[in-house]
Amino acid sequence: MVELAHRLREALAGRYTIMREIGRGGMATVCLAEDRKHRRKVAVKVLRPELGVTVGPDRFLREIGIAARLAHPHILPVYDSGEADGLLYYVMPFVEGESLQGRLDRDGRLEVAEALHVAREVASALGYAHSHHVIHRDIKPANILLSGGHAVVTDFGVARAIGLGREPASVFITEPGIAVGTPTYMSPEQASGEQALDGRSDLYSLGCVLYETLVGEPPYTGDTPHAVIAQCFAAPIPSARRKQADVPEHVDAALRMALAKTPEERFATAEQFVEALTRPGVIKPPEPEATSIAVLPFEDMSADRTNEYLCDGMTEEIINALTKLQGLRVAARTSAFAFKGTNRNLQDVGAELGVSTILEGSVRQVGRSLRITAQLINVTDGYHHWSERYDRELEDVFAIQDEIAEAIASTLREHLVEEQRIRVVKRYTDDVQAYQLYLRGRYVEKTRHRGGFAKGIEYFEQAIARDPNYALAYAGVADSYNLLAWYRFLPPRDAFPKAHVAALKALEIDEMLAEAHTSLGVVKHYYDWDWQGAERSLSRALQLNPKDATALHSYSEYLASRGRLEEATQCITRAQELEPLGLTINAGLGWIHYFCRRYDEAIERFLKTIELDPEYVFLNWFLGQAYIKKGMLKEAQAVLRRGMTASGDHPGMAAYLAYAYTQAYRLDDARDILEALKVRAKEAYVPADYFAVIHMGLGELDAAYHWLSQACGERALHLVFLEVDPLFDDLRGDGRFEQILGRIGLHRG
Repeated sequence: MVELAHRLREALAGRYTIMREIGRGGMATVCLAEDRKHRRKVAVKVLRPELGVTVGPDRFLREIGIAARLAHPHILPVYDSGEADGLLYYVMPFVEGESLQGRLDRDGRLEVAEALHVAREVASALGYAHSHHVIHRDIKPANILLSGGHAVVTDFGVARAIGLGREPASVFITEPGIAVGTPTYMSPEQASGEQALDGRSDLYSLGCVLYETLVGEPPYTGDTPHAVIAQCFAAPIPSARRKQADVPEHVDAALRMALAKTPEERFATAEQFVEALTRPGVIKPPEPEATSIAVLPFEDMSADRTNEYLCDGMTEEIINALTKLQGLRVAARTSAFAFKGTNRNLQDVGAELGVSTILEGSVRQVGRSLRITAQLINVTDGYHHWSERYDRELEDVFAIQDEIAEAIASTLREHLVEEQRIRVVKRYTDDVQAYQLYLRGRYVEKTRHRGGFAKGIEYFEQAIARDPNYALAYAGVADSYNLLAWYRFLPPRDAFPKAHVAALKALEIDEMLAEAHTSLGVVKHYYDWDWQGAERSLSRALQLNPKDATALHSYSEYLASRGRLEEATQCITRAQELEPLGLTINAGLGWIHYFCRRYDEAIERFLKTIELDPEYVFLNWFLGQAYIKKGMLKEAQAVLRRGMTASGDHPGMAAYLAYAYTQAYRLDDARDILEALKVRAKEAYVPADYFAVIHMGLGELDAAYHWLSQACGERALHLVFLEVDPLFDDLRGDGRFEQILGRIGLHRG
């Protein structure tokens, strides 16, 4: 940063005297300077060079220029902006005082009167800006200055200038060392990037700020962006009054409306928000539903703490059972598991999840003996509706699940549909050891690594050995083999036929098993190229379980491969609504954007998914392809190299890095990768279409078609997307390409 300040000092020497650095953030460095012409102190903010290169001067200066026309007592004006020595900067008055963030860091929270005073002044600034068609997009405590007893909003126009928020041709920028935007204060629509923003997004952010000033912490918190976004999407709106009793009821009600999940449910204008904060009775505080429940993850109390798989499995079984009861709203698994190991006050958890009751419990295993405790708690007063302790043998685990579900349904029976059978837990095996092995298989399968899938198959096969009629275990085998092929860990011919056999066996045992229909549909889609059969299987899975996010995801990929992109978008969007934190589902949404040639939206989605879990290395592969088609070749090379390192040189990362090199005219580097992959292919599986991609980039079309033909012979997984993948656009119209499509069954001639 010393070098940056020196560059700035040299570049602006004729106009400003740079005195010293006074602040630094994820996107800019702030320096105190003297405006030599007007003899006044100013704050000069200079974008980090790597961010400035991505943004470009034209967009930056245009958007800053729009914001510079705003004139309001609670908006810090823009004096100047420009480009100097490749640096993008803007100049604002130097304000004596501190930011609201600094004040909160020091004092924790504000008194109610002062917090409302700050909120009203910020709302006044936002109302004025919105009336001039300017949205801030990054309202947070760090962008609110406190000076002379008043609040002043800074950095108007900067968020849009750098592409924060969904706008035409915008890019949400998140690179190593650069953090643009703060998930803690982003509205759900801004965090998802799925719709254009308006002033109601700013009001949501202001609601987050006001909540924090009153309570001492933001409404949604977590150790990672993943955890914060989990709360933003999945958790019901929290009550500030439950955290701090001095928060007036009408203020709490106004906050809850400002923090509504959808813009339509919020205040239409900043003025309406201020009125609700000022006048009691404008809106009524909502009450939690009388028939709503969250099942928190059971705690492993065993001495060796090795039964987490069993605790998680029991929790999921009970959640799945309760969702089948009409009239009972059950918090989603992702919402409930967000509180795993947090030791939060149950009334706070209930308020955040918006439920009237909570089930919590624990499991302690000693040898074959189990002690399971469970209690159903009324969130409002903290009293137990029901509690029970079960001292049983391990073989009784199924009966215990039945009894817990029955006890909950019986307790809440007056609110439920009377004709329902109380017993809603479905057993797929009576062998408790087989059941344990199945749970272990699903537990390790979630690692998304080759070793995890292989170990999962071992567990599932051990479960089948104990109970040859265990349909769910066969579905687990099918899923694991499908995933081994999907991630290109195994050749299609080594994986998909085994998945096919396992899925058929599961359906032979239980035709009503939605998971097995999904597994079979995946095989028919990617390997058999049985288009009608794939659609029948996936449709059947959704008929059996319309809320199966995995089935929706698989069906969206099928629809995309058939060119039915609008239907695919609707399908994957529904899946994402059901599982807002699902990594593969969020990545799938990015893929659909990519196939639709919506590269900005694809990039935003992939970046946001990486924020959910930076360890999901395959997202670098997907993101790299979107960067390539966007023409952002430096970014593409960077993420694909990063993905190669993190994945242990996955051949897909290497092949598409080589293609990126060809587009940047680094042909020797591309050929080096090509030769290395040919050597690797002698010992390990390298999909033939990867070689086709590299030769296509090199302009060697005869070789490209040779490898595409080879790919057809090996049933390479990605071939089903040839008709919609933009990387192959240059081949369209070529008779040889049409022949390839015909072999796959995609040619519509």
